[in-house]
Amino acid sequence: MRWSLIVIIALFFLSFTDERKVKQARVSASITTGERLDYRMYLGYFTVGKGSTMTDKRLHIKNDRACFKVDAYMETLGMATWISKVNDNWGAYVDTTELVTQESYRKLHEGKYKLHEVITYNPDSDIAVVNVADKKTGKFGTPKVYSTPDRVRDIVAGFMYLRIIDFSKYKVKDTLTVSGFFEDKSYSFKIIYFGKEVVETEVGKIPCHKLIPIMPDNELFRGENSITAWLSADGNQIPVKVDAKMFIGHAGTELVAFKGLRNQLKIVQ
Repeated sequence: MRWSLIVIIALFFLSFTDERKVKQARVSASITTGERLDYRMYLGYFTVGKGSTMTDKRLHIKNDRACFKVDAYMETLGMATWISKVNDNWGAYVDTTELVTQESYRKLHEGKYKLHEVITYNPDSDIAVVNVADKKTGKFGTPKVYSTPDRVRDIVAGFMYLRIIDFSKYKVKDTLTVSGFFEDKSYSFKIIYFGKEVVETEVGKIPCHKLIPIMPDNELFRGENSITAWLSADGNQIPVKVDAKMFIGHAGTELVAFKGLRNQLKIVQ
């Protein structure tokens, strides 16, 4: 099983607005360099892997813009490696003003499957240039160019962008529109906001915003409401937990450690 799919769903939650000054203010208030979030990956009652997201301690320049460099790592543990050993790295350079992707990359190793991909974005002309390395030689071939939505965000930038959504403007069962770019196409689907809920984790009980995306028919997840995600309902809005109802049982990710957050994580008794 490609466990990275569970984390991908966690990163899909984003929406767009033209309030650029509001965005920049919320970025400054919620996100900083040097952050680290650690997760366990589970199947039923068993821990089958671990994951982490890390924001580099310094800013980087891409397309003449200051950017966060963010990396997400995932790997299987224990008996899960007997079924399919996973060791993945998803990363992106995301500008510090609107959290728009300037460059993204994936280095995946999942059983016999391997992928090394680099995508460079031109937000001014709304294009993405996709480069994929040959699996045998490791050399990049001829890049492919695709049209993208305005101010496009890849999955990693989407993960960051959900942290600045102002959920105080949403009521229970309000719908968020999701769009972005992944692999070779733009995507769009809907997410329903289900209010607040306290989630119990290894680090304590955390008040969270609850989100459920409407899933299309697929062979991995069971039903259109098969994914539920919880984001901390505080100044950080970090992903706390993602649970997926799959045909083989429940699977997902859950926060187990954190450091370097801009704001103190809210934990209740």
